[in-house]
Amino acid sequence: MAKKNKLIIFALGGNEISPVEIDPRTGKLITPDLPTQWKRTAKTCEIIADFIKDNQESHYVVTHGNGPQIGNILLRSEYSSKYLHKIPLDVCGADSQGALGYMLAQLSNSLQMRGLDIHTAEIITQVIVDSRDPAFENPEKFIGPPLTKDEASGLMKESPDYRAKFYKLAEDGEDIWRRVVPSPIPTGIVEIDIIEACFLSGNIPIAVGGGGIPVVKVTPRIESGSEPHKEFYDCNYGICYERENTDHENTVSIFKGVEGVIDKDLASSLLAGLIMERAQKRGHDLEVELVILTNVDSVKLNFQQPNEKSFSALSLKEATELYESGAFPAGSMGPKIKAMLDFLSNGGKKSYITKVDLLRQTFAGEAGTTFTA
Repeated sequence: MAKKNKLIIFALGGNEISPVEIDPRTGKLITPDLPTQWKRTAKTCEIIADFIKDNQESHYVVTHGNGPQIGNILLRSEYSSKYLHKIPLDVCGADSQGALGYMLAQLSNSLQMRGLDIHTAEIITQVIVDSRDPAFENPEKFIGPPLTKDEASGLMKESPDYRAKFYKLAEDGEDIWRRVVPSPIPTGIVEIDIIEACFLSGNIPIAVGGGGIPVVKVTPRIESGSEPHKEFYDCNYGICYERENTDHENTVSIFKGVEGVIDKDLASSLLAGLIMERAQKRGHDLEVELVILTNVDSVKLNFQQPNEKSFSALSLKEATELYESGAFPAGSMGPKIKAMLDFLSNGGKKSYITKVDLLRQTFAGEAGTTFTA
């Protein structure tokens, strides 16, 4: 088999799994049930499978958001707390990775139906963050189901730990609010070797789901005064790893989970950058393209305003200037643009923001927004 020199990373947003809908009878926002999510995911997988069939010369990786799902898991935990233990955000993230990875594994079915013997592998992924990240003091990541302003206000009054912010306008002009939680910047991926091995085998890893489970590297406590000295790695729930070490400079990489939800676009951009760096070190001339699939057809300035403007193409310089001017909100398009800037700055040549339904048109330059270095 000829060596493939291209990798395409599809970063799926919440709308590709759990679209926001409005009940036509009541006008209220609907949280899609499980059958609705499965059907929407199946449709997304069919579109991606068509693209893969037409572009078999590339490797593929799928990443995904988990905002609506992790919010629902957290709500279930809080509502049942009278009877069951509460689930922390990092474990909620792990739960959502497994469930959504299972759902997105329908891509294997779609590929098999097209005569392609390619399989998906759901990789539960830990993503490294800094425990001192200011995001822990200033939560901005949207999770959970859509809320009206009154619903959000009521929930914030009920619980002092609950925070919500305006998300966007619905099609009928009503305000949509959502819960917000800390979203630290990703700096590393624990399972990068496994992800890389999977796509190089010809299969498709589903990775950094929901941005990955946020973890921090544990700094050991040192018991000095003897040789070898003892190191103690304190983790969550009273778990402590202990070892003797004669090499004082050589500590081990031990990680523990922290409460937060990493932005999936920033994690996907980090993944792309790490893959490019590793390929370069191996001497593999691998071209990587990042495709962020979301619920808008292109990048827009002054979104949902009378002077809204769409961009079909943006250079790294143009996108940087717009981003630094504050043109894109931190809670929605901002992280997507930042992900594109990081990707192109780290060696990427071309990337896209579009809707999954416009995938073919976007690669043909007829839809979406194309970013170039």
